[in-house]
Amino acid sequence: MRLDKFLKVSRLIKRRTLAKDVSDQGRIEVNGRVAKPSNELKLGDIVTLNFGSRVIKVRVLRLEDNVRKDESHEMYEIVDEFKLL
Repeated sequence: MRLDKFLKVSRLIKRRTLAKDVSDQGRIEVNGRVAKPSNELKLGDIVTLNFGSRVIKVRVLRLEDNVRKDESHEMYEIVDEFKLL
């Protein structure tokens, strides 16, 4: 599954176009490397999201095209979350 699609379906980012913009700015990494929106994710990949002063690191657990809102948090596991000073 594409990175931008995963971020939208898992509801880590609200819209796919916003996920693309954030990725184009170099603020998303997959397994320690800056990722493009078209990057294909696999189960177990570590995705790091830099939201200004907040950094979230998640592990991909499920890759599905459609997920109900109340099940979206089951697509990933938060590995680390912290705020930058």
